[in-house]
Amino acid sequence: MGIEFFNLLSDEGWIELPVDQSAPTYLWHEGGLLADAPVDMERTFKGNMWWSTKVDPSFNLNGLRCAPDFAVPRHHHNLDELIIVFGGAFHVAWGKDGEEGSRTVGPGEFWISRAGTPYLMTAGPEGVTYVETWPEPMANLETYWHDAGWVHRGGTLH
Repeated sequence: MGIEFFNLLSDEGWIELPVDQSAPTYLWHEGGLLADAPVDMERTFKGNMWWSTKVDPSFNLNGLRCAPDFAVPRHHHNLDELIIVFGGAFHVAWGKDGEEGSRTVGPGEFWISRAGTPYLMTAGPEGVTYVETWPEPMANLETYWHDAGWVHRGGTLH
């Protein structure tokens, strides 16, 4: 296989983000699985996030894109995470309720979320394209979802 070159900011190679609320690595921060939480993952993410088929996840990388003003629900991981923004911007608020700090991260900038630190990411008015990566294989990654930013079962946004 030769070298493959692609532009993450082009529209080539993007598909709607596959979501699986019953994934065993998606946990509800109050305990139990996300599948048992009062939120609707498909309705929250549908039409709001895309995954790059060009970025090879075997390198512990995900290429992602968010719609303008979409808020990725508050969550934290069991591993440190590095996020690099390529286009658009994210406003990030971290801590239990965003009380520890917030910052806008634009193209060419990155941030590290430390394991166990909850954060909410909101795409800017142009949306955002970014890559996320972890120091261990994604098979070791657990995501603990919090209540902010979800469409709840029954259709209300929290």
